[in-house]
Amino acid sequence: MGTEGARVLLERAGRLTLQTGNLLNWGCLRKKCPATPSEEVRDCIQKTLTEWSSKISQDQNQETLEVLECTVAQAIEKINPEERDELKVSAKLFIVGSNSSSIRDAVDLACSALGVAQLDSVIIAPPPVEDGTNLSLEYLQPYWKELENLVQNKKIVAIGTSDLDKTLLEELYLWAQVKPSSNQVNLASCCVMPPDLTAFAKECDIQLLTHNDPKELLCEASFQEALQESIQNVKANEWIPLWLLRYSVIVKSRGIIKSKGYIMQAKRNAS
Repeated sequence: MGTEGARVLLERAGRLTLQTGNLLNWGCLRKKCPATPSEEVRDCIQKTLTEWSSKISQDQNQETLEVLECTVAQAIEKINPEERDELKVSAKLFIVGSNSSSIRDAVDLACSALGVAQLDSVIIAPPPVEDGTNLSLEYLQPYWKELENLVQNKKIVAIGTSDLDKTLLEELYLWAQVKPSSNQVNLASCCVMPPDLTAFAKECDIQLLTHNDPKELLCEASFQEALQESIQNVKANEWIPLWLLRYSVIVKSRGIIKSKGYIMQAKRNAS
């Protein structure tokens, strides 16, 4: 049945949830070293879609599912409960469509995929703002409140931010009930940490981390291209990514990555 069956399922569904599973188990990705984080994401999404669609059976083709689960079963790797205390599970969440309610969905799916009750840390990348608009505390507040609720409900231990300058980080810190524990700084935008940011972070016990993610890790066009290339004749332009979560599971005592993967959700805007 293969890609034709996948196309039929996609035409009936309203949402698509995609999980790559543990990328360290994927021999095909080990051989190739992606040049950028965006290329890695696109590559992983395309390979997951291709693998998933090739296994669609005649029976599945008769189903109508509102939320379509797109996973590669052999790559999914849950954490052994006996090892949980030895591991740190962290995630970075990229909101593509501006909707703070996506945060709960993303965290719930990450916990379910990994077989854990909570994530040790979640960093949120600033959601996209309209052209000509600057990122502000007012804009960030609904997203941060959602993260705070998840901390209070014990779904996340610590929450952090990305790419906030000293002024905005200070505003968030003073307003927030649950204070940011970290702030990522993009090395492409500054070779040296800004002194005012460093001083403020030290004073408030905020860990400064570095990253090399682009402002938009997964754009609409890139996702649609991956969909088009994986599944023949699919109406890719109807599908819009909502959020993307990248997780990593690290062995605390040795600092090595045991597992890494992506989870994303997209919705269909049928005309």
